[in-house]
Amino acid sequence: MQNLLGQGKRLRYLCQDETRLGLKTETGRVITARGTKPIVSVQWPRVAFWLYGVVEPLRGWHFCQEYSHLNSENFQKFLNALSQELGDDIALIQMDQASAHQALGLSWPENLLPIFQPSHSPQLNPIERLWQFIKRQFKGKNFLNLQELRQRVQNELAQMSCELISSFTSYDFILEALFHEALFYASS
Repeated sequence: MQNLLGQGKRLRYLCQDETRLGLKTETGRVITARGTKPIVSVQWPRVAFWLYGVVEPLRGWHFCQEYSHLNSENFQKFLNALSQELGDDIALIQMDQASAHQALGLSWPENLLPIFQPSHSPQLNPIERLWQFIKRQFKGKNFLNLQELRQRVQNELAQMSCELISSFTSYDFILEALFHEALFYASS
C-alpha cells in the first residue's frame, strides 16, 4: 500500500460532521433524590456558532474549527484547513449528505476523498459521540456570551486525550474494516 500512496504518505480514515453550539441552555435528565424536582435556570437566546470537526477513530486524533454558519463556503474553508493540517497524508472522510458537503462549487483538495454515509443515519458517524460528550459538559450551564462558551469549548477539546476520543469514536465495524484492510495490504 505504501507504493500506491507514495513515499512518506499515510492513508487515514476520518469522520466529519458539524454541530451547533449556542447560548440556549442544554437540558436533560439529572439524578435527584426521590420527590425532588431539579431547578435549573434556562436561557433561550438563539445566538450560536458552528463547530466543524473530524476525528480519526483509530488514533483519537481530532481537528476542529469554528464558523459562524453551516454553508458550502465555510465547509470549503474547513476542507482547505484540514488538507493543510494533514500535509502529505491522504484521508478518506466519512460524512453525511448535507447540502454543504455536496455543493457543486466545492473544490476537494487532492488529499481528501469523501465517503458519503446513507441518508438519515447519524448513528453511523462516530464524531456524533464527540459532539454529545462536549454538550453533556454544558448541561444546565448558562453562559453570559458566545466568547465565554467558545473558551469553554476550546478548554474541553484541549483537555481530551487521544485515548478518550478513541474510546468513544472507535466503532467495532470501523476498526474491523481497517484491521482487515491492513492485513490485506500487508499480505500483498
